[in-house]
Amino acid sequence: MKVEQMMTRDVKTCSESETLVKAVQLMWEHDIGAVPVVDDAGKVVGMITDRDCVMAAYTQGKCLHEVQVRSAMSSQVQTCQSSDSIENVTASMKRAQVRRLPVLDKKNKLVGMVSLCDLSRAAANEPNQRQREQYMQQVELTLAAVAKPRTTLRA
Repeated sequence: MKVEQMMTRDVKTCSESETLVKAVQLMWEHDIGAVPVVDDAGKVVGMITDRDCVMAAYTQGKCLHEVQVRSAMSSQVQTCQSSDSIENVTASMKRAQVRRLPVLDKKNKLVGMVSLCDLSRAAANEPNQRQREQYMQQVELTLAAVAKPRTTLRA
């Protein structure tokens, strides 16, 4: 199964110059926990999560409308291609310890997002029982790797 078969296509994005209010508003209104940050050309330059927003406001002692996305986002973004397999995606998620990946096409244009939830739903809907069990095992192992405490703190 390929990422393009399970990814979310209607991706909400924000720019790094916007404030955290915009990122949080998108997350609230669309029931999502992360937003890709894109530049003027639409290239993914970062990711911001609900946790990033809360921690940035807290550690900076400022309100959400006073903090720009660029100061809270992760700028090292792990991505995947729409043609990637579940195995490739889960390996990337494990390595980076992330629950979501922006999906890029061959021209590196953002075309979707894939999350552990997307992988889990796709695995559960797999008609071939043996394949379904293999996918479910991949999802379980990925969740375990992602949830493992990091040995180093992010900068």
